[in-house]
Amino acid sequence: MTKRYLIIILTVLFNVSVAFLQSTEHPRIYTNNASKADFLKTLEQVEWKNELVEKKKKNLNKYLSLVQKDPQWLVSRLQMNWKTKHNKVYLKEGNFSHSEGTAPVPTVRYSGTRDWATDYKKPKLEDVIPYLDDPRGLYLAHKKTNKFEWIHPSKAGFAIEKINEQIMGIAEDAAFLYWLTNDEKYAELAAPIFLTYMDGMHYRDAPIDLANSNQANISGLATFEVIHEGIVVSLVTAYDFMHDYLIKKNTNLANPIAVFQKWGDQIIEKGIPDNNWNLFQARFLTYIGLVLEDDKTYQNDKGREYFLDHTFKTSTDRQLSIEESLLVYDFETGIWPESPSYSVHVITTLLRILTLLDNATNQNEFLNYPIIEKAALASFQYLFPSGYTLGFGDSNHKILPPENFELLIANYQKYNNTEKEVLISSLLDKMISDDLYTRKARDYFQLFFYVDKINAASSKELPSLNSPTFYAPNVSMFNQRMGSGDDAVMISTVGSFGNHAHANGISLELFANNYALGPDFGKGPSYWHEDHRNFYSRFPAHNTVVVDGKSDYAAMRTYNPYTLDNFYPQVGETPSFDKLTFSKVSFFEPETVADQQRFTAIVKSNATKPYIVDVFRSKKQNEGTQKHEYIYHNLGQSLEIYGDKSQPLNLESTDDLSSKKGDLKGYDYFTEKKKVISSEDIQALFRLKSKDSPDNLMKLWVKGSPNQTIYNVLSPKSNALSPGTAPAEIVDEPIPTFILKREEAAWSNPFAVVFNPYFENGENSIENVTYSPLEKYPNTQIIEVLLNDKKTVDRLVLNASENSVAAEKAFFQRGLFSITRQSNHDNKLGFLFLSGMEKYENMGWDIVSSGEPFTLTLESMEGGFSLSTDNPITINMPLAKGKDAYIKFYDDADKLITTRKGTTNRNDDSQVVFKIEKAFKKMEITY
Repeated sequence: MTKRYLIIILTVLFNVSVAFLQSTEHPRIYTNNASKADFLKTLEQVEWKNELVEKKKKNLNKYLSLVQKDPQWLVSRLQMNWKTKHNKVYLKEGNFSHSEGTAPVPTVRYSGTRDWATDYKKPKLEDVIPYLDDPRGLYLAHKKTNKFEWIHPSKAGFAIEKINEQIMGIAEDAAFLYWLTNDEKYAELAAPIFLTYMDGMHYRDAPIDLANSNQANISGLATFEVIHEGIVVSLVTAYDFMHDYLIKKNTNLANPIAVFQKWGDQIIEKGIPDNNWNLFQARFLTYIGLVLEDDKTYQNDKGREYFLDHTFKTSTDRQLSIEESLLVYDFETGIWPESPSYSVHVITTLLRILTLLDNATNQNEFLNYPIIEKAALASFQYLFPSGYTLGFGDSNHKILPPENFELLIANYQKYNNTEKEVLISSLLDKMISDDLYTRKARDYFQLFFYVDKINAASSKELPSLNSPTFYAPNVSMFNQRMGSGDDAVMISTVGSFGNHAHANGISLELFANNYALGPDFGKGPSYWHEDHRNFYSRFPAHNTVVVDGKSDYAAMRTYNPYTLDNFYPQVGETPSFDKLTFSKVSFFEPETVADQQRFTAIVKSNATKPYIVDVFRSKKQNEGTQKHEYIYHNLGQSLEIYGDKSQPLNLESTDDLSSKKGDLKGYDYFTEKKKVISSEDIQALFRLKSKDSPDNLMKLWVKGSPNQTIYNVLSPKSNALSPGTAPAEIVDEPIPTFILKREEAAWSNPFAVVFNPYFENGENSIENVTYSPLEKYPNTQIIEVLLNDKKTVDRLVLNASENSVAAEKAFFQRGLFSITRQSNHDNKLGFLFLSGMEKYENMGWDIVSSGEPFTLTLESMEGGFSLSTDNPITINMPLAKGKDAYIKFYDDADKLITTRKGTTNRNDDSQVVFKIEKAFKKMEITY
């Protein structure tokens, strides 16, 4: 953060306008009395905003009727210590233990547990027992049996806090409608709920953890985590909208004010200071700060300035300020160091905070934090071609929060930033036209801060906000994209780095045929649930390689990234050579002390749909007995295994892949396990059927290996999937899974798979795939892909490193990777791609680096070749005697710089020589 921005922040915090600091008028969080007339006009003109208000009116009519018959109908259903009036709460780590003590009024009951997963249903308000305070606990229905049981609160999940939040939400709505209509019946409904709760919280202490565990550092006043104190927003909103009524009725507000201050202090003193918690807590602090008066109003000097200062500037041991929290952003990429679902939620939270502050100060607070705008736009890099986010770590597939763009638009419109407003409005308009989003107000924040109408550009041409490749080192993610529409393909290679990450080694998520065919599995029912701990957050739930059945390390907050060794094209670049993307990453697996390396490429075929190449090397550093298992999950209802002659292989049931045999507990989640041992190349065909669509097929062309074991199993459902990344009818179904086992190292003989997506009766880009080694160079993997015209062959030669050598007959390669596309009829060269290369000889070409490994693209064109290089090289090119060849050099603006004539190679007069002294994105050789 620059010095200029720090100065601006300080100015905002300590020199806010006098009118703002001295204002005592309510409401002021979302709106004010001066804006009421304009808001009423908005409701007349904007149907989707008026719908929310009418919905709230209709819902409240039901409760007004109930309260008219029984004034205590809602109040009595608050979860309180009605009889015992306990003022002390005791926890045992993440569970409620008991409460004791006494207070002059009923006190607020504490939540039951930190774990939201529960076997019991949260009752409807009609079914909540009034004034319940029973030593037997709570009386709830079991989800499976529907029978009511007396249970300890620790078995009820979030039931207690959610009931209170629901009732306080009703009070919040009533307070808003009181302000809107001036009808006191609404305030008369809201005030008793609000005051009963606030009095009860005033006399109740913060919880004490009997185990003195980390729970003691994160507990809120109402919930087990200060980031889940959602009731604060409803309390502040209710107070703000009915403040005039409370004053009019001579209500003593000392207790509500003291509770807001106590809640703010609890948030400041508790929490986890090095992840998203700071920002989720900061949102609650912002509400508390804005609803209170200025510091000097209170004897303890804890008012607006105090809490806003702790929100934006002053850090404590457990709660970092926004100013400091934002420093963990990658300011180059705009990526937050957590899994996608959390990352995009952080953006929403920050935009909400700044919008609230800006509504109070009118000083364009967004300018103080430009990284937030950058992050909102960078989040497009998380997207599959379908418009849904990746699922790695504790994430699921969902659209980007439209609110992020709604709030940017609102800010741009407020401050007349027309160019940016139109850009973001156009992006949001595309989400609407793609049926990903319908404009609708779901809460007061959206009701008051979303603009009435978005002003999209008339043209549908939008800048692309994702690129063929993207790398985010702070989450160990490298994405590759190719194609569009039905032919779009994407692979995301992910390590384990940052927060809410999983133990997954080098994991792959694959998108093709309009779906996340090779999905990640998301998180389990909760972070404390055994399904999450044993399966969803561990290796077996990911598309990865497991060593000895034991590969593992800490999930959630983990520091096991891979190293990005090689890739093409450069991040953010859309090169003229668009025939492939690739990456090679290296990883150390700590549990088994193993080295792993994964090469993934997307290659454009001569059909419409690309294919994917995956080569995974894995070996333990210590020699001796070892096994390596390649795991791949794919959507579908079936998985068929065929041998080299396309004959079905006979798989038999097995009890392999089990913790009883020494594997991870995650293996126990595999069911319907079948296996076969085979040394030949095989084909695995996943078949996905859905209504009114041709079968969606993914064929795997798999390299054979001596005594390799092939497994066909079922995995549990993926919790990452959504109807945007899988057919709705299979979202909750088990996932067919292919597993390949080697009882030896898989390094010089790596796992090699070509992924071939296509539709039944549609164009299939691949006719055949063959694998071959080089006897003298065991680390070399050769893959030949015969394309569907049966005459075009892609020959991939992959080494383990840039220093490795592959050689046979007239072929020589010192370097990582080469691919040639040729016709097997006339040997005509379609293209040549070299990367991580030092020297390459083939087909009469001899290309050598001038010191640094290079990436070269060379593609046939009429009368010659177009080419590029990222480092100085010398090209010796085959050319018939008597012909002259010329090379043209272009600048980045595609303007011709110069032309040079090639010279004859003095050692081989069948070659012409071109010396290229530096990187060029575009050259042409003509002859």
